[in-house]
Amino acid sequence: MSEHRRKPPQPQGGGRAAARRGQSGSSSGRRAAPRGATESPADSYGPSSYGSRSGGQGGEERSYGGRAEARRAAQRGSRRRGADNAGPGGQRGGPGGPTGPGRGRGRASTAPGRKRLIDYPRAGKYGWRRWVPSWKLVSGLFIGFVGSLVAVAGIAYSMVSVPNEAAVAKAQNNVFYWSDGSVMVATGGEINRQNMSYASIPKEMRYAVISQENKTFETDSGIDPNGIARALLNMARGGQTQGGSTITQQYVKNAMLNDQAQTLSRKFKEIFVAIKVGAKVPKQKIMEGYLNTTYFGRGAYGLQAASRAYFNKDGTELNPGECAFLAAMVKGATYYDPAGATSLDPSATPEANSRRALAQMQDTLDKMVKYGHLSPAERAKYTTLPKIQNPRSNGQLGGQIGYLVDLAKSYLVNNSDKTGITADKLQQGGYRIYTTFDKKKVKALEDAVTNVQKANIKPKLRPKTDTHVQFGGASVDPSSGAIKAIYGGEDATKHFTDNADATGAQVGSTFKPFVLAAAMKWGVRNPNLGPEQAQDERTQVSPKSLYSGKNKLKIKEYNGRVWTDKDGKEWLQTNDGNESVNPPSYKIDLREAMQLSVNSAYVQLGMDVGLDKVEQTALDAGLLKGSLASANYPSFSIGTSDPSAIRMAGAYATFAASGQQNDPYSVEKVENKDGQVFKHEAAPKEAFTPLVADNVTDVLKSVVDKGTGTNAQLPGREVAGKTGTTDGNKSAWFVGYTPQLSTSITMFRLDDNANNKARTFLEMYGTGGQEKIHGASFPAEIWHDYMAEALKGQPVKDFPPPQPIGTVINAEPSPTPSPSATQSPSPSPSPSPSPSQSSVTPSPSPSQSCNGWGWNCDNGGGTNTGGTDGGTTPTPTVTDTTGTGGNTRGNGNGGFLGGQGG
Repeated sequence: MSEHRRKPPQPQGGGRAAARRGQSGSSSGRRAAPRGATESPADSYGPSSYGSRSGGQGGEERSYGGRAEARRAAQRGSRRRGADNAGPGGQRGGPGGPTGPGRGRGRASTAPGRKRLIDYPRAGKYGWRRWVPSWKLVSGLFIGFVGSLVAVAGIAYSMVSVPNEAAVAKAQNNVFYWSDGSVMVATGGEINRQNMSYASIPKEMRYAVISQENKTFETDSGIDPNGIARALLNMARGGQTQGGSTITQQYVKNAMLNDQAQTLSRKFKEIFVAIKVGAKVPKQKIMEGYLNTTYFGRGAYGLQAASRAYFNKDGTELNPGECAFLAAMVKGATYYDPAGATSLDPSATPEANSRRALAQMQDTLDKMVKYGHLSPAERAKYTTLPKIQNPRSNGQLGGQIGYLVDLAKSYLVNNSDKTGITADKLQQGGYRIYTTFDKKKVKALEDAVTNVQKANIKPKLRPKTDTHVQFGGASVDPSSGAIKAIYGGEDATKHFTDNADATGAQVGSTFKPFVLAAAMKWGVRNPNLGPEQAQDERTQVSPKSLYSGKNKLKIKEYNGRVWTDKDGKEWLQTNDGNESVNPPSYKIDLREAMQLSVNSAYVQLGMDVGLDKVEQTALDAGLLKGSLASANYPSFSIGTSDPSAIRMAGAYATFAASGQQNDPYSVEKVENKDGQVFKHEAAPKEAFTPLVADNVTDVLKSVVDKGTGTNAQLPGREVAGKTGTTDGNKSAWFVGYTPQLSTSITMFRLDDNANNKARTFLEMYGTGGQEKIHGASFPAEIWHDYMAEALKGQPVKDFPPPQPIGTVINAEPSPTPSPSATQSPSPSPSPSPSPSQSSVTPSPSPSQSCNGWGWNCDNGGGTNTGGTDGGTTPTPTVTDTTGTGGNTRGNGNGGFLGGQGG
């Protein structure tokens, strides 16, 4: 700022009046004399904040560079004045003192402020320096923070106590109820635990878990700081929870079963307990407690209970291989128990679990050698899984009860987003689970299967044909989807694969009703239009529509072009017994074709509708995507898929309910000590209009009245149903329903020993003393006996009368193919030869191999052979479901649950 614009300095004594007098006394046009020359009392205050500085009387003035420098000069002046004017006792004196008449009002007179405890923002600093904390402040805050943490940690450490093993693992029972409210069984949460002393625990068992879980156990302090940091950070971010990484931490976690909440507070408590345990408890005692409280699966807590559950021997008798196997179970028996746990997770099949358990066991043995706990020679003895006993040793889970309990448990766990019940919560118990199972119907179904099996299946008499015969079944209420009964196998303690659930047995001609429903719902495509236009222009089909019943029929695409595989081979569809129907025209309507289960008619119908629409119709009815075969081949229409018995009963129930589809379910409600925690809510969907569904039912009635299903007739009641038999005679089905109940029965031969890796379906030629097993034989007989008993005392109900539907299509002869951009450049093959000609490629023998596209493949082109009732499909195969994805093959409510995912 220029000198002439500066404000004249205010007089420092006498207040405003003195200032005015001072101004009036100054000579006009001359600068005021320096204060030192006037002998004014204000001179003792030093130079003005804004004025010039004198070097004495007549001294030369020096100009300040700016306001900041002026302020600093004023501050220095204030300090000097304080010293110069101090009177007795430290009181400033003179007329210009704080009490004198000449007190000034300039900035230099401001007294310094009181000193602050925390100097922030910093006094005496300007600009950004005011906001930079001093090293004293930073160090003080850090010391205070660390001190607070130490104090909190000390208090927390003093408050926690060493766990009491006797109070560990106090889970409660789960009580399961029948649909009438009576108790079925109390199970699922009870504790099977016996303690072992450290000395009695095999050293191989100790070193197996040390090698796999915590190799530094014998020397560490009990905690892993890095692991703790990872777990805390992951939980704080809302990620997947993690457990303690050391054996000490896992022991502490086992001992805190009364508080398993995945929260930061519980994790901190666990850490402090682990620290105290590591400091105060000997390592031997920690290892003993760990192996006595760890859950090994199969309801077994502790090594002794696990040894009995898996090997039926005392824990002291375990060999190194068995010890390494049990160390794998610590990882989670759901995915390592060779018996499988598909009721909890569809990927936990016996085959997949066996592979995982063997790999983990071998890894543990290798680490034991690596860390010096086992000799290479001893390790070489254990290269396969040890022999493991059946998991259901509890007699109360025998018969069908074990299957029912598994079904209900899996429904709760695999639908935990709705039920709120996880596998861990279910294991801790305390639930009252009210199932849909009807005690009377369950017994009736078991009796029906047992009676037919005992009367006809004679393994000792016919060991080559009657061994490994299995049955499965399920019964569903069409109005709700409630599962009323299942037959899972001979005994849940002897045969632990639930045959009411996914088995891999193909359904054969019981799939044909979905083809008919697709033709009525979507219609057949216009053969004179291109693929895109034909999708939109369709004709709804009447059951009176005519199709060819010719054996070894050339199957054509909707536009009349002969269907061929990628190798150019034609598809020749065979009928039951290689017989044509209604020669010489071979025309047959769809109702009669369903009654006689004529393959050629329904395979061609599926091509006219479009296999994608057939697939969608099956899904709409309630089958699961993962259980359906590829819809890229004509045989899809005659049952190459392998849904579960539960899902087949549920899908037919959709027709019984006039098109209303309900997913099968097995639990009505769940309660705990605080009240109800879950209740099933019905959510029906319209899969088909009543017009479509009732017409399908009417056609299926004729199958039972005068077709292949006459063995299922119930005098005085209307019954609709369908038989099914597969190629190679490796599975047979009957699925049928009344207005009140839908039931499916399956029969097959399968050696499903969990240790047998080559699980294959076996032929049933000669089984039960019959030349061939048909859906119309033992399955229909079982269905009849069960339904007669299950419906005893219930009122007779009739199906709704069908209304006329669709247009009568005459599909023979097929139209000449119209030229199109998508038409094959190769000429159409010559017409099919007559039945007497021998130019048709013969059916493949069972020993022929399949490369996925050959003419004898399951889904390839060529001649598709037939079964007795016309329900002919290629040989069923066991599908590996070892993936980690959700189940897509099971019934979707129990066994292989997971909502729509299965």
